[in-house]
Amino acid sequence: MTSGEAEVTGVSESGKRQKLISGPGTLLVWLYGVMVVGAVSRSIFQISTDFDRAPLAYSLSAVAGVVYGFITYSLVRGGETARRAALVCCAAELLGVLGVGTWTLVEPSAFADSTVWSDYGMEYLFIPVLLPVTAIFWLRGARDPE
Repeated sequence: MTSGEAEVTGVSESGKRQKLISGPGTLLVWLYGVMVVGAVSRSIFQISTDFDRAPLAYSLSAVAGVVYGFITYSLVRGGETARRAALVCCAAELLGVLGVGTWTLVEPSAFADSTVWSDYGMEYLFIPVLLPVTAIFWLRGARDPE
């Protein structure tokens, strides 16, 4: 297998998929999994029961849940392509948390209800802002050795 093929499939030259969930990566998968459940269940409930009250906030919570789900999947899947995809999503997640967090502080009237990312994730013990930073550091150090 050539290195180009290995990069596309996420399989190293030795034929083994690079593991992203060893050591601290395991904790990241668990934390992202908890955030998937929290964000998705929250948004499903809010969208199905009271969407007219705060459509922006509830939609942003749903987007957060989808992002968390994709990152969780990428970490579990492993491989260099998944690592890169997770890294891009973590950076986008961090920008989202910082953007929405700042927006909710500067213009609180824009949100009739809070989102997962409101106030930088204060309702979630600031995990939404700490998790992508931690994941970015982990993923940058988890490059596939060539």
